[in-house]
Amino acid sequence: MKAERMRILVGAGVAAGAATLSYPLIFRRRCLTWGARPEEVTRELPGDELLRGPDIVSTRAITVNAPPGAVWPWLVQMGSGRGGAYTYDWIENIFGLGMHSADEILPQFQDVKVGDELPLGNGPKMRVEVFDPERVLTIRVEDGNWVWIFALFPEDGTTRLVSRNRIAMPGASRPSRLFTMLFMEPGSLVMERRMLRGIKERAERLARERADVGAASS
Repeated sequence: MKAERMRILVGAGVAAGAATLSYPLIFRRRCLTWGARPEEVTRELPGDELLRGPDIVSTRAITVNAPPGAVWPWLVQMGSGRGGAYTYDWIENIFGLGMHSADEILPQFQDVKVGDELPLGNGPKMRVEVFDPERVLTIRVEDGNWVWIFALFPEDGTTRLVSRNRIAMPGASRPSRLFTMLFMEPGSLVMERRMLRGIKERAERLARERADVGAASS
């Protein structure tokens, strides 16, 4: 019995060691650049200058079969007590973020401008730093250590939705940085991939509804 337990422990240790080594060497870049093209990863976006020398940069993207005008409303209404984040609400709410993803455009949250604060649960406020309608929405956490950029690029009747996170970890210990890399980065992919797909689904539905209305009135 003791030998069996020892084999299990050794096997678990080997598996953990392999994961620790393989993630940064093989999977990390894929995790941080899901869906993004090489030129999108290297492209400078409005708001990059707000946080120079970040510890973590992720650039993820998706193609939305709709024009930017059908994507933009979903972005500007994001936030706690607003339109939510279009991801797994139950996971967000475990952390007390109060996210409830909307399935419709909420007119009361469409009037956004630079300087506005977008709530993120009871945590730090996110401030709008760049607001270029149907092009770029950049927000920054109040301590300056997290910048989140959403950029829209029209392309042959579709839209490339690019989401970039720039994160600094000043004073973080080595174990903390390792934990973030091995657990928080993959976790962020799970949540952000669902968010991008959630926005895609909503924007494409909105574009179809607008097309149907246009066809009916013509």
